[in-house]
Amino acid sequence: MGILLIILHMAGAVALLLYSVRMVRTGVERASGPALRRAIADPTRGWIASAAVGTVIAVFLQSSTATAVLASGFAANGLVPLTSGLALLLGADVGTALVVQFLSFDLEWLAPLLLAAGGWLFLKHEARGAKQLGRIFLGIALILVSLRLIGEATVPLKESPFMPAIAAYLASDMITAFLAGAVVTFLFHSSVASVLMIAAFTAQGMLAVEASLAMIFGANAGGGILAVWLTRASSRDARLLPLGNCLFRVLGAMAALAAFAFTDPPLAEIGATPARQVVNGHLLFNMALLVLCLPLIGPMSKLVEQMIPRQPTPGAQQARLKPASALNREVIKSPELALASATRELLRMSEIVEVMIRPIMEFFETGNKEEIERIRLLDDEVDEAHNHIKLYLAEVNRGELSAEEAERGIELTSFAINLERAGDIVSKNLLELVLKMHKVQVRFSPEGWSELTNLHDRVMANMQLALNVLVSGDVESARQLIAEKDRMRKLERESHDRHLLRLRKGSEESIESSNIHLDTVRALKEINSLFATVAIPILARSGQLRDTRLVDTGKS
Repeated sequence: MGILLIILHMAGAVALLLYSVRMVRTGVERASGPALRRAIADPTRGWIASAAVGTVIAVFLQSSTATAVLASGFAANGLVPLTSGLALLLGADVGTALVVQFLSFDLEWLAPLLLAAGGWLFLKHEARGAKQLGRIFLGIALILVSLRLIGEATVPLKESPFMPAIAAYLASDMITAFLAGAVVTFLFHSSVASVLMIAAFTAQGMLAVEASLAMIFGANAGGGILAVWLTRASSRDARLLPLGNCLFRVLGAMAALAAFAFTDPPLAEIGATPARQVVNGHLLFNMALLVLCLPLIGPMSKLVEQMIPRQPTPGAQQARLKPASALNREVIKSPELALASATRELLRMSEIVEVMIRPIMEFFETGNKEEIERIRLLDDEVDEAHNHIKLYLAEVNRGELSAEEAERGIELTSFAINLERAGDIVSKNLLELVLKMHKVQVRFSPEGWSELTNLHDRVMANMQLALNVLVSGDVESARQLIAEKDRMRKLERESHDRHLLRLRKGSEESIESSNIHLDTVRALKEINSLFATVAIPILARSGQLRDTRLVDTGKS
């Protein structure tokens, strides 16, 4: 096999591995992203418990980097203390090592089973949970397939004249191997993928164990650097967590490399084969890092706070750069291009509304007045975008349009009106309820809080689905969105009934928070309904929407 063909096979296998890891993470985030975020955001949790939670979250996400980015966002809002966040990320590093352990076993029999089950769930079910579970199964199966492809692609390299020289050089120069592992992980944006690839090379005899372990240490350092890079443009509080974890990982990796270079570790004790020694060494390193660094979280917190000093906080109106409008007046005489331009601006407007709605449940817990005021000011941007879109489409409609283009313009205008209404609900209803709750110092009952968070999670997921429908016009997605609207109506009714039952039982928390609870449920349901309207004209055109829900009694 020619060298170009080998490189092509290897590139394809690595690309499939990266895509598969991302596919699993996407499925987990879409299926239970809000629940994962709630698990991260618990300011009262101890260090050991935080490390355990971080381990579990990283196993589900298959990425300590994704966990670090999520945690840094909560740290910026004051929901995750720096010390607890560092413990959580140390646990997340162990979690990704456990993922590598699982995927490194001989699971060739599992791939076809997961492909069949995943394909059936993803293609034959409309329920969000089933589809995302199918996505996760497909992703894990493709990871296993990609690892086999990497092994097959590397077989001819063992016979090449240059590969033994490269392997020998890396084994003799551990610093170079360390740096190579760090660079590969940074480029892959996934320590799981890079460690699995290094283990595959080792299993094929491409790399000596010494070179592979040095690359593993470098991969751990590269994973820490990656999280710092991804959060470089975030606020000061958001950057502290990745920086602290990066220092732990880089210093720990360098110490492990030095110990490995100047001692004779009993590698045979940690694995029967070179590949198993590499994978087990990766897990042992992260477990040792957790045990040794957990007591040092306090000093590390003080160090990173000194490394990134707090800057004077800008005014709320300067805290956010306003993106440019997507409305292009140069194409206003071309209806097709103008409508596409209006759609892009609607997406931008929708994202602002999403930013407003996302932290509502956090505000109920923290009552952060600065953040509440910042979110309230975003409503001015929503109003401005609504006005510009409405006037822009009115001008487009004064030109020569086909019937389909005129109908599309009306649909976009209606959706802009609904988005503006959703922004008003947040700024004038939900934020006022948050402030009222903290002013009178009441709390939701545990059951009421669970109901509200579940409703909020569903609204956030349905918003994403609505934006997909806006862009794609997909009929099946539109059907799913309307089905979710009906489901939301049922959940609101069930929450209302359960709340009244708690009042009858004399629940003190439910009595004190009754009005706020009911008003919040109604506001979330209305926001969900406003986004769901994007599906109505799509289903109406395809003849899949009934004119009324009333049963025909045969009477005129």
